[in-house]
Amino acid sequence: MKSKIQFQLSLMMFLEFFIWGGWFVTLGTFLGNNLNATGAQTAMAFSTQSWGAIIAPFIIGLIADRYFNAERILGILHLVGAILMYMMYQSTDFGSFYPLVLSYMILYMPTLALVNSISFNQMTDPAKQFSFVRVFGTIGWIVAGLLISYVFFWDSAEGRAEGMLKNTFLMVAIASAFLGIFSFTLPKTPPKVDKSKKVSLSDILGLEALGLLKNKNFLFFFVASILICIPLAFYYQNANPFLAEIGVENPTGKMTIGQISEVLFMLLLPFFFKRFGFKKTILAGMLAWTLRYLLFAYGNSGELAFMLIIGIALHGICYDFFFVSGQIYTDSKAGPKVKSAAQGLITLATYGVGMLIGFWVAGKITDTFLLENGTHIWEKIWIYPAGFAFVVLILFAILFRNEKVEYKAQ
Repeated sequence: MKSKIQFQLSLMMFLEFFIWGGWFVTLGTFLGNNLNATGAQTAMAFSTQSWGAIIAPFIIGLIADRYFNAERILGILHLVGAILMYMMYQSTDFGSFYPLVLSYMILYMPTLALVNSISFNQMTDPAKQFSFVRVFGTIGWIVAGLLISYVFFWDSAEGRAEGMLKNTFLMVAIASAFLGIFSFTLPKTPPKVDKSKKVSLSDILGLEALGLLKNKNFLFFFVASILICIPLAFYYQNANPFLAEIGVENPTGKMTIGQISEVLFMLLLPFFFKRFGFKKTILAGMLAWTLRYLLFAYGNSGELAFMLIIGIALHGICYDFFFVSGQIYTDSKAGPKVKSAAQGLITLATYGVGMLIGFWVAGKITDTFLLENGTHIWEKIWIYPAGFAFVVLILFAILFRNEKVEYKAQ
């Protein structure tokens, strides 16, 4: 791969995830402080990610894969997204904000698949080359958080009081407009699916991979993947508002420790896989979720602040050891004909169904422990996902039969 193309793809990845991390991390805090949203309304806003994940396969399967170059669709989606982001920046109430964020996420979620397609199309050896491009996405997310906390101070107590978090949408609108224009300069990625070939609902949603569920082990893993997304939703929805509310300084900047951890544990994952096997690696990921929420429940912004930092730093184990391991396991179980369908099915089940349920549950529980002065009983809120993750861990440990992950000759 030529150095110019690698630079283009790396910048594309940086901007793609800078855009997502630049507003999604602080969304819960913005909604509570700027729009006086309830926990249920906050759950509705976060659930747009799930609706986007559910609808995305239709946009990719019916349009991107059949009629237009991927880089052009990427450009158009981000240019329209920039307009929606600017309109969100101007929103003053949840009623006007919600349809904008829903429209935005329906357009944004397909771009995650598009940037991968554009990258893979230029690589001679994706297994070796992709990680060096994808890591710039994580760096983009980290830079966005550091800018919010340590350069602009939008998430400081004074910044929140002045409503400065709305500026995250303006920042992202500018970045989205730039990526939209830049996308048209990316290497051409023409559609590869025959237009004359009929596309079915089964193809779009990856339903042809449902045959894998006949395998009891894969079925237990599939169900566990959906269930573990319920406690995962608590982190995305509540972590930033929680840290801000209890007085942690630069909460968004500190949350980037989770992304740094994600990179480090991604590098360690092959060692754990080889040394401990798939089942123990997955169980370690589940246990990390339980420990993280217990640390959040009993830590504070004073002498026990280290507990919160450890809880954030566990993100690498939480995410990589379960979700990345799960992707590898799924890939190994699927034959060549259903590899893409299997990954699509898992994504639909987790980011679609699982997190949709999780955001709703998190909103209900957060509202239950809301006090009259506008603060929350966070200790009780965090106990729920901790307990739920532990129950999933126990069930998986009992029901899933240990097996070696290996690619059979096809």
